[in-house]
Amino acid sequence: MIDLHCHLLHGVDDGPDLLEESLQLCRMAVADGITHAIVTPHIHPGRWDNTRESIELGCNNLRRALDRNNIPLRLGFAAEVRVADHIMQLVANDDLAFYGEVGGYKIMLLEFPHGHLVPGSEELVQWLLRQGIRPLIAHPERNKQIMKNMSHLQPFIDAGCWLQVTAGSVTGHFGEKSMAIAHQLLQDDAVTVLASDGHNAGARPPVLSQAYAHVAATYGVERARRLMLDAPAAISAGQFA
Repeated sequence: MIDLHCHLLHGVDDGPDLLEESLQLCRMAVADGITHAIVTPHIHPGRWDNTRESIELGCNNLRRALDRNNIPLRLGFAAEVRVADHIMQLVANDDLAFYGEVGGYKIMLLEFPHGHLVPGSEELVQWLLRQGIRPLIAHPERNKQIMKNMSHLQPFIDAGCWLQVTAGSVTGHFGEKSMAIAHQLLQDDAVTVLASDGHNAGARPPVLSQAYAHVAATYGVERARRLMLDAPAAISAGQFA
């Protein structure tokens, strides 16, 4: 399996603090059947001031540590970018970390605040698409405004955004409401990728196998494979060539 959204780099955001904790998470991922992972530190100016350069440096450092410790996890990097006006400047400065390119669009992991949808987000998405950037929306099923009314998500789907649902939401780890929305999106075949959004070894581990088994049993093995292997492989293909 390929995990497209996880926080494995230490000391850069709300993921692990220490290198040993990073290595522990990587070991957990490998034990769960994950062979490739894209680390996605937050880019949230004023809170986590990560850049493409700093994320690449952190990824390279962790790769070397994996080699030293014989942990067979292949790493790539992107970023989880918070919706805000700063995105336009980051695009202008060519300072965003993308997954790769699919169908002529660069793919970017875009995060809404957990509590609401920022006014103007639809216009921002349209602008990004005009720049040749397709947003992959991170964990929409956990956004409180969408949890209250799923129709708030439809304009983003209609615009051409892709959806990344959290594996733990599918199995009920984030509560009944997020689970219900995750399954509605799966029933509608509106999900592009399932990913762990792993942060730590306790409440937010970087694992996919339970969700894979659940999706395979409910929607078929082909769907599980598409969401946790085939689609992630296509999106990140350039990083593992």
